[in-house]
Amino acid sequence: MVSPIEPYLGQGRVTPYPKREVAARIIWSIVQATIFRWSPRPWHRLRVELLRWFGAEIPEPDKVRIFPTVAILFPWRLTIHPRVMVGPNVRLYNIGCITLEYGANIAQHAHLCAGTHDYRRWDMPLLSSPIHVGKNVWICAEAFIGPGVTIGELTIIGARAVAVSNQPARKICAGQPCRPLKDRPTPI
Repeated sequence: MVSPIEPYLGQGRVTPYPKREVAARIIWSIVQATIFRWSPRPWHRLRVELLRWFGAEIPEPDKVRIFPTVAILFPWRLTIHPRVMVGPNVRLYNIGCITLEYGANIAQHAHLCAGTHDYRRWDMPLLSSPIHVGKNVWICAEAFIGPGVTIGELTIIGARAVAVSNQPARKICAGQPCRPLKDRPTPI
């Protein structure tokens, strides 16, 4: 008598990516773990060029600052506008596209996660949803931005905040879950 196998999370899961994209990701992982990571801290231009070689859309490479400890899953799903700074140990888990608008500042250890899993199914397929960070947004240290979230321009997301829904423009937002606390005045 054969006993039925109990269902389990991840049962029957297969990669949703074509072989070409898997190969590109492997090559990127090697580049990121070596040249990108080992580059001296002031060599932002080299890291930006590496990202561009792997398909990131960065129209003005001299005007972007990316630290060597930044972790990026898919450069080809990343758009970075001028005057953006991506700080130390930031994780851009861009299963879905991530866009960082002009002047966005992503502080150390922040995590932008543009993907999740469909928990309603045993095979838990990947779900991607883009993240859009508006102009002159400051995402503070260790904040988490979830899939599908848009942060309005000139907004501050406080340290260790968890933003799983859209945040309005020109606000100071914080908490778990993240919510607007007060207006942000225009900087002088």
